[in-house]
Amino acid sequence: MHPDEIVEVPLHRVAHARTGDKGNRINVALFCYHYEAYPHLVEQVTEAAVLACYRHRHPTGVRRYLVPRLAACNFVIDDVLAGGVNNSLCLDRHGKGLSYLLLSMPVRVPRRCVAGL
Repeated sequence: MHPDEIVEVPLHRVAHARTGDKGNRINVALFCYHYEAYPHLVEQVTEAAVLACYRHRHPTGVRRYLVPRLAACNFVIDDVLAGGVNNSLCLDRHGKGLSYLLLSMPVRVPRRCVAGL
């Protein structure tokens, strides 16, 4: 297996996330484990891809903020919390719980960028 071989893996094999929620909005910050994975994530983990990932939650918008010096990007996802933490009957699906949904998204990266391969 060559380290430049492109493999498809869940995003959590390439990055970790931190999440916060406020009102009816969450932000999910992704941080690459290896800097060389960053351009691949910028190309694939777009606003449209994140909107599609959360489409069953009916978000009205996604904004992506790139932080290249940290090999990170932050997504702000609007109207994804069923009215907000205090208005929702679904107490488990806020903040951290929703970051795992994004971390399950498949991405294609060189094998050398994948943790544990």
